[in-house]
This record gives sequence, structure tokens and C-alpha cells, in this order.
Amino acid sequence: MIKRGDRIWYKKIRDFKGVVLGDVLNFISEKSDFYLTNSDKFRAKRDKFRSIKMAIDSSLDSEAENIIKILIDGNLSELKKFLPIQGNVIKPLYLFLDEEILLYAKLRNLKFRKEKNKKDKIKSFEDEFEKRHPEVKRAIVNSILELYK
Repeated sequence: MIKRGDRIWYKKIRDFKGVVLGDVLNFISEKSDFYLTNSDKFRAKRDKFRSIKMAIDSSLDSEAENIIKILIDGNLSELKKFLPIQGNVIKPLYLFLDEEILLYAKLRNLKFRKEKNKKDKIKSFEDEFEKRHPEVKRAIVNSILELYK
């Protein structure tokens, strides 16, 4: 996902997923050899450099929800967008539930802004189904990973 010498850009967002993404990338950049920034000037240059990757804070919850929406809409050709690496876009939090990411943020005493949850019918259905059948979100995402192995 991230290799030595890569340039990683991420958008600094103050919600719990954005703060955890920044913390994880900073931790990895201290141990590894890649350039990390959240500057908009760097983002403007990303078209000039092909080695620049953009990290986004997409989690298992958001991926599973989007996959279900795509399946309901019938746009199966768009499923490839939901892989952990898509071109120069990487998703380091891809296999973690929002609940796990929030727990990490609280355990590390990271400061984040609490966001209001917008729930639509699909999100509500997915959350209720997850209560009865744990691991359903992981099964959805894992099936996409198996499909595009």
C-alpha cells in the first residue's frame, strides 16, 4: 500500500476517522521512509507527480454501505471503486469498523469533533442486520476483495 519513497497526501479532517488517519500515517512515517503532508499546495502538485498517493479515511462501515447502495442501484461496473487501493488512492482504515476506529481515538486521547450521524434507510437496515448477524459488513467487503483478487 505505502512504499519507501512514496509521497502521501491526506485531507486533514477533525472527525474521529480523519484524526485517526492522520495519527496512523504520522506513526508510520516516523518508522518508514515516505513523505507525508496535508498541505493544499502539495495537493495541487499531485497531478505533476505520479508517485503521489492520496489517503482517505474510508472504513469498513462506509465501504459496506456504499457497496450495498451500488448493488441496489445495479451499477455493478462501479464495484471496483471499493477496493483498498484504487490507482493512487489508498484506504489505510479499510478493514476497521467505525466502532474500532472510535475506540482507538479514545484510547489514544486524540481530540476530534463529534459528528452528527446521518442515517438513511440503507444505513439503518445495515446496522440492524449487523446487530443480529455480526460480521456481515466484513463479509460484504471480503466478497468484493475475493471478486477482484
